[in-house]
Amino acid sequence: MDPIVHPLPLSDAGLVLRPFEEQDREPMLRLLSDSRITETYMVPAFQNRQEADAFFSRLMELSRTRFVYGIYLDGTPVGMLNVCGTSGDEMELGYFIDPLFQGKGLATRALSLAIQEAFRIGYRRITAGYFEGNAASRRVMEKCGMEPLDRESGITWHGITHRCLYMGISCR
Repeated sequence: MDPIVHPLPLSDAGLVLRPFEEQDREPMLRLLSDSRITETYMVPAFQNRQEADAFFSRLMELSRTRFVYGIYLDGTPVGMLNVCGTSGDEMELGYFIDPLFQGKGLATRALSLAIQEAFRIGYRRITAGYFEGNAASRRVMEKCGMEPLDRESGITWHGITHRCLYMGISCR
């Protein structure tokens, strides 16, 4: 399967997943440059404003045709959720939430909405990975019904090799 979709806004009580718009550029570039996010979410380190702008423009374009969503709370951009890869009827997702909004259940709600949508468009298994030690991300996945998989990888990020563990859920 191909994660090409015509993204519909997904919503849950004030939380909305939708394609990015131009007015999201500044708040999203702030988030995509926040070291608390880039510590575990793999986004390039921008060398200058031009690189950052090009990256956001590409995200905005992808969010109109692929499984890439901005996460909004009452209209404010608070994160992002995206397809990391697909294989057959399996989709791997990644996500982040603004550190100012963490601990409020937003990542769980966003991931849950995305899982439901991925199942709706035909994927049968959804997976996600987290760096060992990122207990918060693991808890989000568990709350969404994901279970540990017998799969891990070594990912070198910012010069450090991290043990990445995976969780998954199958369509019932």
